[in-house]
Amino acid sequence: MERIEAELFTDGGNDAVVRMPGRQFPGVLVQGDSLHILRSDVAEVVKACERGDLDEARDSAGLLLANLDALLARYEAALGEHKIPRPY
Repeated sequence: MERIEAELFTDGGNDAVVRMPGRQFPGVLVQGDSLHILRSDVAEVVKACERGDLDEARDSAGLLLANLDALLARYEAALGEHKIPRPY
């Protein structure tokens, strides 16, 4: 394990926006439990599609998209607060 200093652009809770040394743009630190939930949400969509249950797939995908939109909004807000242009 290596200890480094990183720049923290939001609070240090879940989905913290941080910039690692040597990187031009910050990223989002996703905690392991949150990553597992995200993966499970994607798996739900896949399983619903495999069953042909498009209504459930659409609902699950909509929730997943809403969660990702919230994460992206937090990221973009942090960039805006620190006058950092978006990398896209």
